[in-house]
Amino acid sequence: MNALFYHPDISSAAAFMLLPEEAQHVLKVKRFKITDKIHLTDGKGKLGLFEIIEDRLPDCKVRWVEWINSPITRTYQLHLCIAPTKNTSRIEWMLEKCTEIGLDSIHFVQCKHSERAKFKTERLEKIAISALKQSKQVYLPSISPLQDFKDFITQQNFGTAQKFIAYVPENQTSSLFAHLKAQQDVWLLIGPEGDFSPDEISLALKSGFQSVSLGNTVLRTETAGLVACHTCHLKNQM
Repeated sequence: MNALFYHPDISSAAAFMLLPEEAQHVLKVKRFKITDKIHLTDGKGKLGLFEIIEDRLPDCKVRWVEWINSPITRTYQLHLCIAPTKNTSRIEWMLEKCTEIGLDSIHFVQCKHSERAKFKTERLEKIAISALKQSKQVYLPSISPLQDFKDFITQQNFGTAQKFIAYVPENQTSSLFAHLKAQQDVWLLIGPEGDFSPDEISLALKSGFQSVSLGNTVLRTETAGLVACHTCHLKNQM
């Protein structure tokens, strides 16, 4: 697979147009033409081979040829809840890397010690799609807007997933890796640079989240998010 492209709803039922940006990439950048075949993913795990049947910009129409078994399969879902950093580029960097590794959703929360009261997510979707295509990933994370931490904890449906909060009290030696169970859904809470407040920690613990460590060093918020995501990935490769 030389290149991978994205469309949110790939189907074998009927021909369809690629998204404008993808059409530009396919026809103008990669210079594919009619009868050429391209790989498309829907970001939900599905991967297929499609033939170009119309190649006049701004349109690029394709039709299904065959489904392909992706080498990337998962039997669990990983959800990250994190307080956005003051510098937006740090969160953008983290999302790019977590998408490459494998992430199903990211939720942004406003905490007592948050450095940012407003946060726009429009640009993040483009970054995630780009990371998905570059890494040949077939899972695109959904991106939720900023929400109050208390509202998130009390209103979100966590189901039967494992739930962890990366808060390290004194003498905490309980690592995320040790407590993770493979092939089970996971929710991870990552706080702001100033950490979660005592009330936020108490609420999370009362709601069934388990306190875990991500290591012996103090990590930046975006580093903690990436480490947590990678730790979960490693556990499920064993």
